[in-house]
Amino acid sequence: MASNDNAQGALLDSLNGLLADTFALYIKTKNFHWHVKGPHFHDLHLLFDSQAGAVQGLVDVIAERVRKQGGTTLTSPQSIVAKTKITAQDDTSLDAMAMVKELMEDNLAYVERLREVKAAAGEAGDNATDGIVDDWTDQAEERVWFLREILAR
Repeated sequence: MASNDNAQGALLDSLNGLLADTFALYIKTKNFHWHVKGPHFHDLHLLFDSQAGAVQGLVDVIAERVRKQGGTTLTSPQSIVAKTKITAQDDTSLDAMAMVKELMEDNLAYVERLREVKAAAGEAGDNATDGIVDDWTDQAEERVWFLREILAR
């Protein structure tokens, strides 16, 4: 039974890591939405807002997956910082294309985190999380695609 407990603990840890990444990605995407400037301002301002809204929509769903699995969620900004793999960006004068590139890379890292969650869900026998992660991955891959195509100009 200890191995199943270990698998469940790994799943909860990976879900909380994903939750931290989701919060951090949301904040960074909103930051870029607020601070983007330049000739592509309008389009990027709207794109970043749309992407931030999609990411924010996952926060509660992920936290509730943790609770449904018997775990506890992140409880503070410090707990988010401790678990996220998304790097902070406080430079409000960043070039618009640098913002696009950074968000693309962050969303690629987010896809990797989703793959970790999917593997952990499989190990723990959590079919619901295993299945729902596919949709979250598709959403993240779409964000990457949109950002990558902007950079291809």
